[in-house]
Amino acid sequence: MTDKNDELNIYWNKILYAFPILNDSLFTDCTAAEYEEIQQIIVGLGVQISIRDLIFVHIEKYLRQHVAPSFWPKFTKAEEEVKGFQLFKSAVNDLYESASNFLPILSNLKILCNSCCDNKPIFGERDVTSGFKQLLRATLLSQLPLDFQVIINHFYKISFNVFDNEYENSEMGEDVMCSGCWNEYSDCNCAYIVKVFHDTNRKLMELQLLERLTGQVLTNFIQMRIESHIQKLCTGTFDVSHIGFLENWLDTTVMSWLTRIYCAGSSKPPSDDKNILNAISKFKQKLSYYLYHSYTKLRIDQLFNIIIEYPDSQPAVDDIKLCLDKTDLRSTLCKKLQNALETRLLHPGVNTPDILTAYISTIRALRHLEPSGVILETVTKPVRSYLRNREDTVRSVVSSLTEEGAGSELAEELAKFAAENDDENEKEEAWDEWVPDPVDADPKINSNDRKANDIISMLVNVYGSKELFVNEYRTLLADRLLAQSVINTEKEIRYLELLKLRFGESQLHFCEVMLKDVSDSKRINALIQQDKNFEGFSDNFSSNAMILSAQFWPPFKDESLELPEEIKQHFNAYTKSYEALKGNRTLSWKPHLGNVNIEIELGEKKLDLTVSPFNATVIMHFQNKPEWSLDELHQVMKVPITILRRKITYWQSMGIVAEKSTDHYVLVDGTDVNKSSVAVNQVQEMICEDEETESVMASAHDQREDELQVFWTYIVGMLTNLDSLSLERIHQMLKMFASQAPGAECSLQELRQFLDIKVRTHQLVLQAGMYKLPRS
Repeated sequence: MTDKNDELNIYWNKILYAFPILNDSLFTDCTAAEYEEIQQIIVGLGVQISIRDLIFVHIEKYLRQHVAPSFWPKFTKAEEEVKGFQLFKSAVNDLYESASNFLPILSNLKILCNSCCDNKPIFGERDVTSGFKQLLRATLLSQLPLDFQVIINHFYKISFNVFDNEYENSEMGEDVMCSGCWNEYSDCNCAYIVKVFHDTNRKLMELQLLERLTGQVLTNFIQMRIESHIQKLCTGTFDVSHIGFLENWLDTTVMSWLTRIYCAGSSKPPSDDKNILNAISKFKQKLSYYLYHSYTKLRIDQLFNIIIEYPDSQPAVDDIKLCLDKTDLRSTLCKKLQNALETRLLHPGVNTPDILTAYISTIRALRHLEPSGVILETVTKPVRSYLRNREDTVRSVVSSLTEEGAGSELAEELAKFAAENDDENEKEEAWDEWVPDPVDADPKINSNDRKANDIISMLVNVYGSKELFVNEYRTLLADRLLAQSVINTEKEIRYLELLKLRFGESQLHFCEVMLKDVSDSKRINALIQQDKNFEGFSDNFSSNAMILSAQFWPPFKDESLELPEEIKQHFNAYTKSYEALKGNRTLSWKPHLGNVNIEIELGEKKLDLTVSPFNATVIMHFQNKPEWSLDELHQVMKVPITILRRKITYWQSMGIVAEKSTDHYVLVDGTDVNKSSVAVNQVQEMICEDEETESVMASAHDQREDELQVFWTYIVGMLTNLDSLSLERIHQMLKMFASQAPGAECSLQELRQFLDIKVRTHQLVLQAGMYKLPRS
């Protein structure tokens, strides 16, 4: 029995000699010939499976107690990048050396495993080496410290800086700082860093730890570099396309660097290693998406400025268009641009013309970005709603449509529409170029209608009716025709013809008559000036009348003005000459409209001025009497005192009339006229001229009130017969019985406001939601 035990002890010592790991040691002098003898002993005893399992238990114990605890302590939270670089290099070198010490044991273990008949996988792997690496990875990652990424990030940051600047500053002098390692060229460490970088990655690849240990750190680091590169390259520049440069930088710099990481310094991956090829391909897909995503987010944040600068910023819009197809940021773009428009545009501090200019640029830019018009429709909904509530929107649009010069975008759009109108019928949509609407498109809107809407149509659709724009154009045209002393009818006819193409001939028939009145007035004036009966009234001054067809012109502001007697006699003579010329027609004068050319002499001062009839009448009264009170002028001119007080400031600013006391004015002597301050006069004259340039036409609000007043007769008749009616019932009956009245399109909201005014003026009574006539 003793001999048997001694023999077993000898065998066990030989097994320990071949596998020192069983004694927590790695070093052995066992040769291959010696191990062959030991292998025969193990097989002879039939304990190869037990010995194998025991060895793996001790390997796992050694890795857990010795290798991992010596590896992770180097992963401290180092603040210096160079220190972190050295710590990671040292940790990987020590780990690689520790793993290499297992090679003799693993070589013997491989022979032992081949003699086992159970075909048991080794930690999920088919061979000993792979099983050992799997065990090493599992043991290390089970003890992962909290801040292990810090020195890994330092290592790859320094390496990337060297690689990214490898070819820069190569011809600089020795005193220049190296942009790779940030040392002077005489102490440049770039070659050392590159060598360590490749050597460390090779060791991690051999241990199959590269992806598990550094994958997420590499991804985060590269994403951070992509973001900083995009910010550096693209901030504030919209006139150049950057996506091509970014894609090229990703391929030539980032992916080339990653390839060298996975391929141990080689610039090309091995064609026969599908694992490496697949890993690099997946990394590229992930980084490409992140590049497009980051660039698109930056451009979306800048989109308002890009739109304002369009079409100069078209390259940036092209980039966004390309990136939207590759990312899922469409809804983000709509939301952020809508918020930017509301924050920066839709508030009282922005003038309506500026809002319209930005709106037009938005339409053009978003049409180029997405021809289907879905994004445009979504984003501009608040803009349309805001413009609808601004009182001067229609006037601003119409003014821009008929504005001279290259700066008017709507005038250019109107001319462009006229040029393209002839070719529209010839264009047919190619069936093979049809593209379905995006998934977020409103199914209730026809896609063809959405695409067909041009800029002017979209502005008109803000109100849903052409009538408002046509009426506003009539008012602006009337203002221009009455304000100009020399009227360029050819230019106005050209604009009118362009507008006819847009709004239709029937809508603009009144404007044609207005322009015809201008040319007819010139001819009639010439004929009346030749009338012998009128010549006697033209000795002191001459006149040219603008003869208007009342029913075709917009309503004028209702202002009273009593003219001097000699002016009235002159107008009466002109009327008689006109009646003699036209037979059964006569003239109704609007004395407050027009311009008067007057010559004033006071002492040595002589002025030639063009003023309004109000101001001319005021100064003519001072010609007859040098001192007037406002009340006296009010009695003579039949003009309210408040208006007189405002109008007379014009002559005060010219130094011709002075205020002697409160509301008493006196004509200034010729010697005092020259003492007036030129600078003050210029400022006051500008103020007065601004007052004189006010529109002589009734405002759209006043016109609408007059149109709604037509309904009052119908409403009184209804309430007389039916005693009381609700708002909805009155609205329905008006649509039935007053549909032919002018301005018959009356919304429920407009009717409510109109009836509320009647209630406030005690012409109606509102009780329990029912309107009644007050009892007399």
